Amino acid sequence: MGQAETAQDRIFAGGGGEGYHSPQELLLKYGNRHGLIAGATGTGKTVTLQVLAEGFAAAGVPVFLSDVKGDLTGLCEPGDPGAKTHASFLSRAETIGLDLSYRAYPVLFWDLYGEKGHPVRTTIAEMGPLLLSRLLELSEPQEGVLNVAFRLADEEGLALLDLKDLRALLSFIAENAQAVSARYGLVSSQSVGAIQRRLLVLENEGAANLFGEPALDIADLMQCAADGTGQISILAADRLMNSPRLYATFLLWLLSELFEVLPEVGDPEKPKLVFFFDEAHLLFDDAPRALVARVEQVARLIRSKGVGVYFVTQNPADVPDNILGQLGNRVQHALRAFTARDQKDLARAAQTYRANPRFDIETAIREVGTGEAVTSLLEAKGVPGMAERTLIRPPFSRLGPASEAALAAARRGSPLAGKYEQAIDRESAFEILKARAEKAAAEVAATDQAAPEAAEREFAQGRRYGGSRSSGSAASGREAPRTSRSSRSDSATDTLVKSFARQIGTKGGQALVRGVLGTLFGKKR
Repeated sequence: MGQAETAQDRIFAGGGGEGYHSPQELLLKYGNRHGLIAGATGTGKTVTLQVLAEGFAAAGVPVFLSDVKGDLTGLCEPGDPGAKTHASFLSRAETIGLDLSYRAYPVLFWDLYGEKGHPVRTTIAEMGPLLLSRLLELSEPQEGVLNVAFRLADEEGLALLDLKDLRALLSFIAENAQAVSARYGLVSSQSVGAIQRRLLVLENEGAANLFGEPALDIADLMQCAADGTGQISILAADRLMNSPRLYATFLLWLLSELFEVLPEVGDPEKPKLVFFFDEAHLLFDDAPRALVARVEQVARLIRSKGVGVYFVTQNPADVPDNILGQLGNRVQHALRAFTARDQKDLARAAQTYRANPRFDIETAIREVGTGEAVTSLLEAKGVPGMAERTLIRPPFSRLGPASEAALAAARRGSPLAGKYEQAIDRESAFEILKARAEKAAAEVAATDQAAPEAAEREFAQGRRYGGSRSSGSAASGREAPRTSRSSRSDSATDTLVKSFARQIGTKGGQALVRGVLGTLFGKKR
């Protein structure tokens, strides 16, 4: 009797055969202790990711992963006994003692662009200034201005949902930089302009699709099928990878949301969710210290929420040491050592494994072939397992992209059909600011219409009782009435808000947008 895909408390990852000693099994109890899948291009990382995703799903654990090459859609379709790989799969299954039984898994497809799956959205407010600054590649002063915008939005009750909300608020801040600076610290119109330009670049990359409502409900990623199999959520990332910073920031936001939303569960018997972060090096490339600290905090604490995070990358050196030290379950495919730096990275990778007297780990990492790996999986009491050379088991689902028929069937049968497809544009910062400006414009228009009539009455009354035209008449042209536009346009409040009304499309370009910053001046209407 061969190994099953998963036992009650463990996932069979591979092993067995001549030169391959004990079977390598990932204990579900330690599935939330995070993990690493590393190796050079073409050494089998994607198949290992697929195998582990299958194992977690079969154990009733929901999985989220990104599909950067389009190869993982095959999870929704059983493996093909007529495929060219079938014979080699049978041979490997026999070698490692596996019962090879092809099957499909319940899959939900997601796509930030809404083309290959359910649209994925969040709001500007949920993304927050730290991640948004990373996404926009802002300097420290520009990040400070963005923090001011978020603070102002909170105090004024201006919901920031999509890009036009943020643009409207930034435009207002730029036109009134002096008054805003008086309360929140220096805000330069140049910094605001730089942020606006970065928003334009972001929009050109298609990020406008990311921001809005309905926002993603985290609970929709943590479902199981009727038979108890964990649902596998696949994010289409082949197009998204053209904007690597957007890709990395979105996945980090999702990870942060899981951290913020989920309750503490301690150490459950199996994870509540497993999150695979493919191309993980994109998260850390040129990342500011504050962002790396945030990732470290999430990685350290999210396991108590029942979430396991598995980083997939080419080289363990891509992951900062403080985070690498928290990754207990490791699958190391071959590393190439063509340069001095490659050799140094190889030596460092080998040193992070528990030594095995049967072989030299550094040599093994250099020599393992495609589909082989050096593995170290946590054992009882969370102790790192001894490094082993391992044959990774073949996947039970289809290797490579699913057929169009299978993809169409999976999308039609989605339990979330219709929930996210239609975007919602409710009242938020843009609409609120525009409405206030239009109301103020109407008030100014009414005042402007009344002012000449009052002046004429005053002039007529002065002539009737012998007053002089030069003493305050509208006709003299030397001293306009105090209610005239010229006097009013010089007021501090008008200077603060007049141009914003023009920018958001009202006809009253000189209107006083009273109330937009009511709390800023402490005035109540």
